[in-house]
Amino acid sequence: MKISTDNHQKTFAFGERLGQSLKPGDIVLLFGDLSAGKTTLTQGVCQGLGIEKEEHIRSPTFTLLNIYQGPTPVNHIDLYRLESISEIEALGLEENLFSKSVSIIEWAEKLYQKNKPDQPGLGIEERIEIRIRIEEANRRNFEIEVIGQSKRSLRHLF
Repeated sequence: MKISTDNHQKTFAFGERLGQSLKPGDIVLLFGDLSAGKTTLTQGVCQGLGIEKEEHIRSPTFTLLNIYQGPTPVNHIDLYRLESISEIEALGLEENLFSKSVSIIEWAEKLYQKNKPDQPGLGIEERIEIRIRIEEANRRNFEIEVIGQSKRSLRHLF
């Protein structure tokens, strides 16, 4: 499934629609370059999940994990500063990932090992992968794939 946005507000709105369709225990993996829109998308997802509008949703680049409380809590994880799967495993994120929260992981490419390019680390099997490509200054293309959940579809978002 693919969708394109041509401004910040539309990326946020797409995230909000996505958030409304997520359920506790979902894991969303975000892939994309710097300034691709991962944090803007996450802000929309949090809004869609009912996180208070006053909550400041920011990328946890230095804290690695921000937890936002709401009807469905959100674990916002940023792996940008980590170099290896062993560093990621040492954080003990599994308790957060496999909970009744929605987990959103920025820089998810860091979860993959060269010898297992199709399987992320940390025991993540069921997931929603979103690959974001920058096409122009404001245009973003999102490619969404639901993995390990054969009966689930997000087509209603488009």
